[in-house]
Amino acid sequence: MKPEVEIYDTTLRDGSQGEGINFSVADKIRLAERIDAFGIHYIEGGWPGSNPKDVEFFNQAKRRAFKNARLAAFGSTRRKNIAVEKDEQVSLLLDAQTPVITIVGKSWLLHVREVLGTTREENLVMIGDTVQHLKRHGKFVIYDAEHAFDGFKDNAEYALATWKAAEQAGVDIVTLCDTNGGCLPSEVNQIVRAAREKLACQIGIHTHNDIGLGVANALAAIEAGATHVQGTINGYGERTGNCNLTSVIPNIAFKLKKRCVPESSLANLKELSQFVDEIANLRHDPRQPWVGTTAFAHKGGMHVNAVQKLAHTFEHINPEVVGNSRRVLMSDLAGRSNVVIKAQELGFKITNDTPELKGILSKIKELEHEGYEFEAAEGSLALLVSKSLKHEDAPFKVDAYHVSMRREGTSSICEATIKIRVGDKRAHTVAEGDGPINALDSALRAALVKFFPQLEKVQLTDYKVRILDSTTGTAAKTRVLIESSDGKDDWGTVGVSENIIEASLQALIDSIEYRLMQK
Repeated sequence: MKPEVEIYDTTLRDGSQGEGINFSVADKIRLAERIDAFGIHYIEGGWPGSNPKDVEFFNQAKRRAFKNARLAAFGSTRRKNIAVEKDEQVSLLLDAQTPVITIVGKSWLLHVREVLGTTREENLVMIGDTVQHLKRHGKFVIYDAEHAFDGFKDNAEYALATWKAAEQAGVDIVTLCDTNGGCLPSEVNQIVRAAREKLACQIGIHTHNDIGLGVANALAAIEAGATHVQGTINGYGERTGNCNLTSVIPNIAFKLKKRCVPESSLANLKELSQFVDEIANLRHDPRQPWVGTTAFAHKGGMHVNAVQKLAHTFEHINPEVVGNSRRVLMSDLAGRSNVVIKAQELGFKITNDTPELKGILSKIKELEHEGYEFEAAEGSLALLVSKSLKHEDAPFKVDAYHVSMRREGTSSICEATIKIRVGDKRAHTVAEGDGPINALDSALRAALVKFFPQLEKVQLTDYKVRILDSTTGTAAKTRVLIESSDGKDDWGTVGVSENIIEASLQALIDSIEYRLMQK
């Protein structure tokens, strides 16, 4: 069915202008193909007049067939006092051979005078000439009215005249841009309504997030009559970013009840968000609305108790509709329901009537008070529950360990010695490492792998240290969080001590015990 609101993705152009983001040509091709598969209507590939990389992207994109999206090249209106046919950057837009061309032009007299250095009349002609030229070449043309809202607030008559110039030249969409990202939703709504009264063409909205209202302003524009929304996946963009498509798309679909991307795609939204972060080599933001790992995470005991009875008491929507999932967190704020739900998630048969439940909850709160944290250490939590329910001895014991460091020439060498006991058998191992924790990890695994061959595949993949009470200086308690993997599953464990090596050993032991528990 025809969408009621079209989605225009500018991750490859506007998103790449964000600090710390740099896409190769191969990255841009992969992103374009994934965004197309998701069902977004327009993909802005870049500005072919700005750099060789974008020219190469469009050369490669010509050889690919997109199923859902129309590819757009981005540029600007012709330069002042030059014929549009002789403007090199306009020619490069046509050379890109995309079905859609988006051009940006000035709406604000301040920019016309101070940035372009031209007259108000010449600016209007520049807009009209460029649109007409591109339409004569059979292109679908989108006009991005830069600083549309600031320009309208400064001189409404002139801002409207610039938008009318594009419409009269035959433009397909006029997109109003909150380029500085400083407008309120009420202002956006009012100005889009004013444009809707004066323009017959389709109206779009392009917002930035400088005051945290990028998505809110896009939704305000839609409510005022805009039917075309521009943004980036995960809100990438200059300064504080652009309108976040991973937020605006589900808001359009589930809150405004308007058709945008295919309904079947919505369940892949979190996956798309994570894919784009991976390509950008950025850590996924767990607090992203809708798609973040904490978006449907519950911690307070009263909340979890209510969610256990009826999920939507504390959830605005079923997380699965955007490919996310519900999570119950463990902390000193936890209640019995937290423990039951979390233990069930971890595979334990436990109910509110389980006799050990009270003791488990009490132990968790006691450990949290000491500085333990189980939100990212589900392996340690599973061990705590298992030992409480099954009353089993640990599969091995560490009887003694020693860590030392020595200098050999210009190098520092760390060495760890460890003694372990498995049943009535003992092992004593020495190992070197890049640091004391690496040496201790190597020694522990070397000692245990003789008894438990499955540990061959286990690797430490991440190691984090947090000082819990910095006011006590070097005597402060240290929390160590370790992430481990066997190539198939990943799990986290935690250790706490005034001694960083002792805390690390606790987390390492939990990591191995948890893997051995997964028989």
